[in-house]
Amino acid sequence: MSRSSLIRTLKILASVAALTPALVLTWRVFQGTLRPDPVERLTHVTGLTGLILLLVTLAVTPLRRLTGWNDLIRFRRMLGLWAFSYVVLHFLIYLVFEHFFSLELIAEDILERPYVTVGFLAFLILILLAVTSTRGWIRRLGGKRWGRLHQMIYVAAALAVLHFLWLVKLDTREPVIYGLVLVALLGMRIKRREKRAKRAKREKRDARE
Repeated sequence: MSRSSLIRTLKILASVAALTPALVLTWRVFQGTLRPDPVERLTHVTGLTGLILLLVTLAVTPLRRLTGWNDLIRFRRMLGLWAFSYVVLHFLIYLVFEHFFSLELIAEDILERPYVTVGFLAFLILILLAVTSTRGWIRRLGGKRWGRLHQMIYVAAALAVLHFLWLVKLDTREPVIYGLVLVALLGMRIKRREKRAKRAKREKRDARE
């Protein structure tokens, strides 16, 4: 199998894996097995899947560096868009089934419930990142500015974890685990940036000498 065929096959498999939770939910809706609270279950699974895929997206670059398999970077945008798709589903379920398209009720929720506030902020950031994820936007913004903008994915992920943490209230083990994963990923990024800064400073000093 050629390299391009392998990448294409793995992308298909990754997309099937990402789509599976939505397919299972759809099947269970038609089977009527989401009781006792179908809306709560739909909201929970779509939100959780979006968060997991967001963390998987953030893990792509560290995994590429650890494994040395540079083609992993080709999966990052696709995984990010799958994460965004689940977040959109999460919001639509909230909009349609919890508030029946009432923008007034949603505005009240955003203003009065902190977990809704941070979740909505994360959603707005992800909309911005999804819209600007194309090559056209990379050209418009320039590589450096685009890269700085897309570092906001860490802010979105942190807000999403906080949204989950404040939502569950009592049993916080699951959101704490995702929070620790995010901290580890962010720590790896910061450590690499510090190493690059030190190397650049040393090279600059050597050049002067």
